[in-house]
Amino acid sequence: MNFDFNEEQRLLTDSVRRFVEKDYDFERRRKIIASPEGWNRPAWTALAEMGVVGLAFPSEYGGFDCGAAELMPIMEIFGAALVVEPFLPTILAGRLVMRAGRETQKNVILPRVVEGNLCLAFAHSERGARFNLAHVKTEATPSGATWTISGEKCAVVGAPMAETLVVSARTPSGLGLFLIDTKDAELKQHTTVDGMRAADILLSNTKAELLSDGPDVQTAIEEVIDFGTALVCAEAVGAMRYACETTLEYLKTRKQFGVTIGSFQALQHRMVDMYITSELSWSMVALACSKLDSQDDAKAKSRAVSAAKIKIADSARLISQDSVQMHGGMGLTEELKISHTFRRLTVLAAQFGDVEYHLARFAALE
Repeated sequence: MNFDFNEEQRLLTDSVRRFVEKDYDFERRRKIIASPEGWNRPAWTALAEMGVVGLAFPSEYGGFDCGAAELMPIMEIFGAALVVEPFLPTILAGRLVMRAGRETQKNVILPRVVEGNLCLAFAHSERGARFNLAHVKTEATPSGATWTISGEKCAVVGAPMAETLVVSARTPSGLGLFLIDTKDAELKQHTTVDGMRAADILLSNTKAELLSDGPDVQTAIEEVIDFGTALVCAEAVGAMRYACETTLEYLKTRKQFGVTIGSFQALQHRMVDMYITSELSWSMVALACSKLDSQDDAKAKSRAVSAAKIKIADSARLISQDSVQMHGGMGLTEELKISHTFRRLTVLAAQFGDVEYHLARFAALE
């Protein structure tokens, strides 16, 4: 596998890295998550102008036809900077529109997404689902030429920022995907433990526009969630690398008993374990992203994604906990970025499936 980027990819990655270093430092992020909106529209516009939002979409809608492997370094940068803008929710919902929508719907929605003028979210998870993508109790009923939807979706990340929701619901013929204007739904917004904004969504005879209905919908959802899982893993790698770097820097400066604590052999061994774990995680994610882009066998793709998620979940726990512990009491303070990185890694370890779920899925795909 060749993971060397071409000139355009390197330039884009460098641009995004410079942007977060200059305009998205930790103090700015703290102000963003403390704001009523919970995200920064100018930052989102800047990312769209750089072409980041359009990476995962086809060129006919203004995008750049990039796959998971090309998005991986961007997600690593986002993970290190703890970016809270709704990039992943918009990408996943947009790819469902691209995968299941009619051409007229794609032409209306996707160019606006690429330009940064429209945020989306995928409302799929429900209470009691426990990562089971087939667990959908929300019901859609045809009403003449339109549809109405009733049910509840929970913990939909990015929903408070979205103007349009892609919603899954049961139909008379199986499972369907629908477009809903966020203003037509009742959102109970909340801030997650890692500073993201999410919402529980109550739908009561809510008007909806059909995207797709039939046996292919479940497959489309599984493919998009696998894509999202790979990107979540890449984001976790970026957060883990930041945790390793900042912990090493702390060990070089913090003194105890008259010497820097980095001179203690026990801490040196733990630091090496953290770095090795982060590099192994990167390799697993790179393999999963490569298979998503190049492999035709759906089962092989899913196995690679689950294998990566298993490794990421274990690695995130080890690195986040060790980094906080080696920082001592400071590692738990609101003012230190490592405590926020710990929370983000804890959430990423469970997002789209925890270790137990993906171990069972990996075994079932044998």
